[in-house]
Amino acid sequence: MANTAEQLGKEEIMIKVKVVGAGGYGGVGIIELLLEHPETVISALVDVENVGVSIAELYPHLDGFCDLTLLDPASADAQQQVDVVFMATPDKVGMKLAPMEIEKGAKVIDYSGDFRFNSESAYADYASRIGKSFDHASPRLLKDAVYGIPELHRREISPETKVVGNPGCFAVGCILGLAPAVKSGLVKPEGIICDCKTGVSGAGKKVNPEFHYPARYDNMNAYRLAGHQHVCEIERELGLLAGSELQVTFTAQVLPVCRGIMSTLYGELTRATSEKEVLQAYQNFYRDEPFIRLYDSSARIGSMHVRGTNACALVISVDRRTRRLRVVSYIDNLMKGQAGSALQNMNLLFGLPETLGLKRTGRYP
Repeated sequence: MANTAEQLGKEEIMIKVKVVGAGGYGGVGIIELLLEHPETVISALVDVENVGVSIAELYPHLDGFCDLTLLDPASADAQQQVDVVFMATPDKVGMKLAPMEIEKGAKVIDYSGDFRFNSESAYADYASRIGKSFDHASPRLLKDAVYGIPELHRREISPETKVVGNPGCFAVGCILGLAPAVKSGLVKPEGIICDCKTGVSGAGKKVNPEFHYPARYDNMNAYRLAGHQHVCEIERELGLLAGSELQVTFTAQVLPVCRGIMSTLYGELTRATSEKEVLQAYQNFYRDEPFIRLYDSSARIGSMHVRGTNACALVISVDRRTRRLRVVSYIDNLMKGQAGSALQNMNLLFGLPETLGLKRTGRYP
């Protein structure tokens, strides 16, 4: 048994953690990371499904590492005071629970879109894309919430921060892939294209006939062509870097693979430049960033090289014939796109080394 509250005597010196929505992919992902983190102890696992069931029974690979049972959200044990709460929950859940947790002294890291925006109007734009009501249950918390991409908002994610809105998986890959080019004016703000492909796990652990094995095997398709919710984040963050509003053409596609996101990003160059010059600009922008890996166009990099890691691999290419920049971004959607970023944010919230619990190689082959 490792890093659970059953380790008597350690609770007072460890960061006490509660995971809400522990039974989903996002929940088990952060549990896996917390079990290897030297400064945390898992105090409670909460979910509305499989209440009373051991997490190791639900996920046998955790047997012998974490045998805590899933608690009903209304139970007394689920209400215990902790230092940080990971809300691995759908939209509209975290916004209702966060004020109570913060009042008890906890920090909140929310996986959904509930705290990715700092105003009610910005949240309403996002909500309209996912078919949710525009009303936010905790509007007062929005102005203090920090968008959780440390590579861009590290200074804001501090021990004083109460709420972090973990970024969307597609958004992470696109924003990190385009940020240096947009910030340095290498590409025009008009005409940016994000062509993104994801594994099936990005849809979460839910029953859906579209993801039934016979329907998904050997099948690829685009979806939400009318407007994907992560576009709100991408345009907001890139607009801040560019110093003006911009719009992107975004296409999400799902492939018959388990995990990983490949985003091919295009932008028209503002001047004639070489791949070497662009790569240098990216190296300058991401100097000393522990989770960014940069490659030139000759690199044989794919999604498997970041699988199971918190890394974002960026392959830089310049098409001189069309004078376009092409960046291929690879992340593990369940790590850098979810649990990995969440733990990276937690480390910053508690003044810990940013890479703590996240130094790991990928799994090959």
